[in-house]
Amino acid sequence: MRADALRNRDKLIAVAADVFADHGVEGSLEEVARRAGVGIGTLYRHFPTREHLVEVVYRRELQNLATAASDLAATHPADQALEEWMHRFVNYIAAKRGMAQSLRILLNCNSELFAESAGIISGALRQLMDNAAAKGMIRSDVESTDLLHALSSIYSMPDSPEWRERSRRLIRLLMDGLKWRVKVGPAD
Repeated sequence: MRADALRNRDKLIAVAADVFADHGVEGSLEEVARRAGVGIGTLYRHFPTREHLVEVVYRRELQNLATAASDLAATHPADQALEEWMHRFVNYIAAKRGMAQSLRILLNCNSELFAESAGIISGALRQLMDNAAAKGMIRSDVESTDLLHALSSIYSMPDSPEWRERSRRLIRLLMDGLKWRVKVGPAD
């Protein structure tokens, strides 16, 4: 692929993620092309269907989560890295909320995509939790799958103006729970 074509493709993916997060998967593909500074024909050359674009955006979001876990672990104290990653996971949920209908179709038709996404997310979270527990910053008796289920419940909250603030409070509550035994010592 030529350099300009690759730049156009990358720009379309980034813009589509924003449009889908803001307007749902029904967000106009014409708007995606316009915001990316390309014609609609360029969009369709790279992504022949809306579902194809949604899948590529979804994979990009997954990769961003995995990369964020490694980057945060390298640049922040372990407990802060975990908390920041959870906030990024909430942003991922917000983007996914807008793509929910298309994702259901994709995940029902593509079990490989579903398995890949589950593995990437749980692996990133497990890496951060193991690191924080090894450093004594969070309790070690919580499984990453349990925390992931708690985080995923944020997805079911009504989409309201206070949704993001409520998600921040819930993450703070989860972090307090993860640190509880570390602060007060083992239970009797």
